[in-house]
Amino acid sequence: MTYNQEHYLTRLEQIRWGKKPKCPYCQSTHSRKLKNERRYQCNECFTSYSVTVGTLFHKTHVGLEKWFLAIHLVLNSLGGISVRQLANKIGVNKNTASYMIARIRKAMTQDRELLQQIVEIDSE
Repeated sequence: MTYNQEHYLTRLEQIRWGKKPKCPYCQSTHSRKLKNERRYQCNECFTSYSVTVGTLFHKTHVGLEKWFLAIHLVLNSLGGISVRQLANKIGVNKNTASYMIARIRKAMTQDRELLQQIVEIDSE
């Protein structure tokens, strides 16, 4: 079964926030959903944000479906996965694959809990 960007955004929101969006800038849970966007407006600091702010997915143009697959492949490949192999498997160029691997490795030390939850929820 294939999923779209909306599906993965919903899953990421469940992993990070549970039922209530939380501002990554001031940690407030008082926000409103912006119309026609997958963003929220904080009622405390008045900043708009999405679920990707503060994660390895922030400010990337690669869809979450490719990110989730890349995380699974990088973390579960015996002996590791090469840049070219990842690029071929998820359909990106090798520079993008290299960038993704670097972000995933950085997250392995700085945001390990998020990666573990993605792998767990993705394997259900």
